[in-house]
Amino acid sequence: MHSSRRVFLGAVTAASYQRLLGANDRIQLGFIGYGLIGRQHVHDFKNQKDADLAAMCEVCQPRLEEGLAACGPGAKPYRDFRKLLDDKDIQAVVVSTPDHWHALLTIMACAAGKDVYVEKPLTLFVKEGRWMTEAARRFERIVQVGTQQRSGPHYQKARELVQTGYFGKVHSARMGSYRNIMPGFGNPPDGPPPRDLDYDMWLGPAPQRAYNPHRALYHFRWFWDYSGGQMTNLGAHDIDIVQWSMGVAGPLAVSSSGGRLALRHDEDNGETPDTQDTVFEYPGFTAVHSLREASAGRRAGFGLEFFGAKGSMTVSRRGYEVFPDMKIDPANAIPVFEGQPAGGPQHSEDKPEPWIEARKEPGSSAEQFDLHARNFLDCIKTRQQPISGVEQGHRTAVACHLANISLRLGRKIHWDAEKEEIVGDREASALLVRPYRKPWDDVLRSFHL
Repeated sequence: MHSSRRVFLGAVTAASYQRLLGANDRIQLGFIGYGLIGRQHVHDFKNQKDADLAAMCEVCQPRLEEGLAACGPGAKPYRDFRKLLDDKDIQAVVVSTPDHWHALLTIMACAAGKDVYVEKPLTLFVKEGRWMTEAARRFERIVQVGTQQRSGPHYQKARELVQTGYFGKVHSARMGSYRNIMPGFGNPPDGPPPRDLDYDMWLGPAPQRAYNPHRALYHFRWFWDYSGGQMTNLGAHDIDIVQWSMGVAGPLAVSSSGGRLALRHDEDNGETPDTQDTVFEYPGFTAVHSLREASAGRRAGFGLEFFGAKGSMTVSRRGYEVFPDMKIDPANAIPVFEGQPAGGPQHSEDKPEPWIEARKEPGSSAEQFDLHARNFLDCIKTRQQPISGVEQGHRTAVACHLANISLRLGRKIHWDAEKEEIVGDREASALLVRPYRKPWDDVLRSFHL
């Protein structure tokens, strides 16, 4: 059956077999993609007592076999996700594919009457997020985005401290991810795809390219056709917490600089930046994100730090910590040297004291993954919106995409978050959308999003 026809029929029949689950009902889950994060999701949902791991879809045969074994007895195997979506026994799907498949898979799953847990980054380009949001609303589906940090209790407490002004008005935030992978992952030659990989289905809506070992399993992250590099891979997590904590829909402007400055193409055939510094301008505060692929520094670049008028707070998956600033006579912050001449500010004898009390709370990465899965299953039953819904995931991805657009064009991008438009830059605006490869462009158009 033609793919668009199959999806159309799924949309028509979805309402006839969907149902509101009761508190004690078991949920039949289908998994699409069994890579690094897909394996984690199988583990997390296997821990949920009301979830049945009912199906696994993979285009790589060895991974399909591993995924089936991990799901346990009774899981159905699929090489074509459309057949999984046709399975009326499956109530929800977990999408852990490469980024370029997230949007269309989610839209098609919603049309087929499935609720969706989809990994971050939500999208490959900006317009996809609006299409996904519209599809979730039209088909009345629950869509949970894999920004699991929102489910961490210590992240929720840290957000409360930001919003209540515990360490003063927050005026800036700093994010970063540093490591050293020199000289890179290598530069293998193009060649025929492995027999046990359906490379055409793996590419899906992405442009047709010759097969390369790095243009597929795991390493897709370093190619613009499939991903946005570390900005969308890692930056999305911290940017999500910044926008969630500060209650903003998106930046006013974004400036990003960097590129592939250290990793040589003859030693690593990736395309995305190894060095990138980005300034996000928001109403009333700024945020800075830095990534390094070719220098680990002092290991101080990882995580997120909020700066307030009375102190600062670091937060990562390991926990949060509030560092008080000292309340001093401002004149005492001026360097002494040989002393001030007549008429200049004079040091006082006031003793410094902390503005606030220090606070600290540990966190657990495993716990937030578990709670995020739990939140998704609960929302399937209650039909309430999840903690990381499709609209929020879209807005987080938008900020990341704007950073990459700025870097690639070499100029500041001004953004209207309400209209979801780039202001006054036609060339940049053209990068908000990309074409899909046939036949997947026809599938997308069939939804009239």
